[in-house]
Amino acid sequence: MTVFKEKMIQDMKLRNFSSRTQVCHLRHIEHFEKFFDSDADSLNSDHIREFLAHAIDVRNLSTGYVNQAYSALRFFFESTLDQHWDIKYIPRAKKQKKLPVILSKKEIQAIFDRVNNLKHKTIFYTIYSGGLRVSEVVRLRVKDIDSYSMKIIVNQSKGYKDRHTLLSNINLDILRDYYREYKPQYWLFPGQNPEIHLSSRTPQKEFRKARIDAGIAKEASLHTLRHCFATHLLDAGVDLVYIQQLMGHASIKTTSLYLHLRDTIVLKIKSPLDTLSYDKNA
Repeated sequence: MTVFKEKMIQDMKLRNFSSRTQVCHLRHIEHFEKFFDSDADSLNSDHIREFLAHAIDVRNLSTGYVNQAYSALRFFFESTLDQHWDIKYIPRAKKQKKLPVILSKKEIQAIFDRVNNLKHKTIFYTIYSGGLRVSEVVRLRVKDIDSYSMKIIVNQSKGYKDRHTLLSNINLDILRDYYREYKPQYWLFPGQNPEIHLSSRTPQKEFRKARIDAGIAKEASLHTLRHCFATHLLDAGVDLVYIQQLMGHASIKTTSLYLHLRDTIVLKIKSPLDTLSYDKNA
C-alpha cells in the first residue's frame, strides 16, 4: 500500500466515515489504479475523465456506481493529495430519478404467507413494522426491542444517527414466538456464529424467493418493505414530518418522494378526463 493510500485511510477515519464507506472508497481507488496500471497519486484529471467515461460508455455501469467512484476519486485527490478538483472539467453524472416499486398490503401479505422459516418471517415483519433498512434489522440487538414503549431502537444507523421507530402489536407477537424458539442472546438475528449478526444477503435472497412463489411480478426487493412502510403511513394520513423521523431521513426532501407514490384511491383523486362524456357508439 502506498503512503498516499495509508493517508487516505487516516483521512477517512478522522472524518468518521463508516467502515463500509472506507472499504468502498479504497476499492474504487484500486480499480482506478488497475485500469491504468499506475499508482493513483501519479495520475491526473485527464485519467479521471477517461476512467469515468469508460465506466459509463463501455462498461455501462449504473449512475449510482459511477458516482460512488467519483466520490472516492474526488476525496482522494482533494483531501488526501490536496489537489484542486475542477467540477466543470470532471462533472458528477446526473442521477436518474426513478420512483421505487411499491407493493400493496395484499401483495405484502401474499409474500409473508409464503415464508415458512420463522426467523426470516420475523425479519420481514420487523422491517415492515418499523421501516427499517436491511442493514439495520440484521444489526438489532435483543435489548433494542422495547415492548413497554412499543418501539424499536435503531442504533448508529446511516449517518451515525440513533432513532426510535414503531413496534406493532403483530410484530411483537411474532418476535416473542421467535425468541421462544431461537433464544437469541445478544444479536436479535445472529448468524451461524452467534457472536456475529446475520448477513444482509440471506434475508434478501429469501424475500426474492417468497415474492416469486407468491406470483408477484413486480421487481420488489426486501428494501421495498421500507418504501411500503412510508407510503402506507402516508395513505393512512400520518404527517410527513413524523414519517421523516421514523425513517431516519436527514432531509424532508427525501421523505417527500413518497408523496408521488400515494394511492390515488385513498386520495380520491379524479382524472379531469372522467369529467367529460364518452359515447362508446360514436
